[in-house]
Amino acid sequence: MLTTYRDVLSRPGAALFSLTAVVSRLPLSMAGFGIVLLVSERTGSYGRAGVLAAVYVLAAAAFGPWQGRLADRLGQAKVLWVVGAVYAFGMALTLVAIDQEWATPLPHLCVAIAGLATPQTGSMARARWTHAVAERSQLNTAFSIEAVLDEVVFMVGPVLVTVLTLQISDFAGLVCAAAAASLGSWALAAQRRTQPPRIDHVAGAREPIGWGLLGPVVVASIGLGMLFGSAEVIVVAFCTEEGNRGAAGFVIAIWATASLISGVVIGALPQPAEPLHRLRAALLALSLLFAPLLVLPGIPLIAAGMFLTGFMISPTLIAMVNLIEQHAPPSRLTESLVWMTTGAAVGVAPGSAIAGWVVDHHGASTGFLVPLISGLAGAAVAWSIRTPSRDPAG
Repeated sequence: MLTTYRDVLSRPGAALFSLTAVVSRLPLSMAGFGIVLLVSERTGSYGRAGVLAAVYVLAAAAFGPWQGRLADRLGQAKVLWVVGAVYAFGMALTLVAIDQEWATPLPHLCVAIAGLATPQTGSMARARWTHAVAERSQLNTAFSIEAVLDEVVFMVGPVLVTVLTLQISDFAGLVCAAAAASLGSWALAAQRRTQPPRIDHVAGAREPIGWGLLGPVVVASIGLGMLFGSAEVIVVAFCTEEGNRGAAGFVIAIWATASLISGVVIGALPQPAEPLHRLRAALLALSLLFAPLLVLPGIPLIAAGMFLTGFMISPTLIAMVNLIEQHAPPSRLTESLVWMTTGAAVGVAPGSAIAGWVVDHHGASTGFLVPLISGLAGAAVAWSIRTPSRDPAG
């Protein structure tokens, strides 16, 4: 197992760009969660907190594919310098708007600015791996590394933002998220040697992106995103109902830890079965494992249940990335990967908002219906996907 990872990480600059991208990805698990903690603490409404978090992720989803396209055409460095600066500006405006209780829709507009500039460094790191690694078996390991690092982000981020927000300062969590996004993006931008070559655009010569396959994958990722977004809000509400609000970050961290473990195992295995088959099975299992959480009492049992669901996250994400990598045109790989993460981001928004409404009206335990149904919907779409015999036309 260690030899497999060592061979991949020994590629020139690979370990550095991969670890740097982790820092800039922290807002993925900190910003939305931090907004929910901050706004619900100040207003007492999970619905209002969920809507504001939804605006943030929707804005990120709206510009994400364009950011990926620009990275393919202009090079990652130019894009990262700009989005790092704009993100810091947008998050600063958001904190002022919340602190000064600006009237709607000003807080939503401010958080949208930050969302629009959310660095898409996860997809950029994966694009760098396709440039750095030639053998497909090693590429699977590289994608597994990124999935594991995603889970490190989701393991560390919720705990960090919870401690900073509840123990240090209301705004400390979001300030940390902004600093990580901006500084991490700039650090990755400085590593020009490992970025993929930019693609010179020639009028009329753009390769089709392959919507025949990518479209259903994006729709399935929306269901996955709704599962993610709703789970965060529900865990905060459940722990609050149990009288231990601070435990929410640790439950989310346990969720991510399980995914980290499964990701490490997958990365060390030989080239697995066809990714579409793995995607269907993993997403279905992930969804069904939320059913017992509807009736489990107490934080320890909920944490155990979340651990089981978390064990299926990395297999789902790795299969989805493998599927796209196999069929996307090389000149539009970053854009294709960002479309996948955009689908998940689009799902997080309604997932958090719907979960907030269900929790406000029916309680936290009932809220677990949202990730269950969302995941099953995504799984149904995944089962409808058909892979083309050759790269699809867009």
